[in-house]
Amino acid sequence: MDHITFLVIVIVTALAFDFTNGFHDTANAMATSIATGALAPRTAVLISGVRNVIGAFLSTEVARTISGGIVNDTLVSPGMIFAGLVGAILWNLLTWLAGLPSSSSHALFGGGVAGRMAVAWTVTLPAAALVGGLAAAVVRHGGDLGTAAVALVGVALAAGIVVISHRNPVHAHNVNDAREVSIRTEPPAKVGTAA
Repeated sequence: MDHITFLVIVIVTALAFDFTNGFHDTANAMATSIATGALAPRTAVLISGVRNVIGAFLSTEVARTISGGIVNDTLVSPGMIFAGLVGAILWNLLTWLAGLPSSSSHALFGGGVAGRMAVAWTVTLPAAALVGGLAAAVVRHGGDLGTAAVALVGVALAAGIVVISHRNPVHAHNVNDAREVSIRTEPPAKVGTAA
């Protein structure tokens, strides 16, 4: 399949996600108004549709958050986007059919993570099988010496991973450098009491 055809498929899938996002968010936002009789279903859907369209033009904060350092843009491929969209659409449909309120944005992000994992697994699973087969062959043909060699290589690799991970440990200051976080250290000047 050429790139243009796949790009068109990804765009159509994105529009399908937008559609499921719209009716999913309408169900979440308007269920109480309809259930209590405050709004007729047709009126509630109309209000929700208008507000969803207006909201799409007013703010892009969710998209900015996701693209602002949570996902490395250089690693994103059309296949990963497609996998994320399909996962989010399926989750939206499943929760909608079950009557469970959930976030379409969270579903999209989870689908993107799962898509990245699927892409990574196409490399890691065959590599793990190759390394496992090689280790089994060394143990089978090397006897006790082969077993000791495989164990020592495994320990050395694990120790190397630990050493590398301690060079740049994860803490609050380097989790997401693209975002600026301000932490208030002083309590508010005056806190009122509920009397």
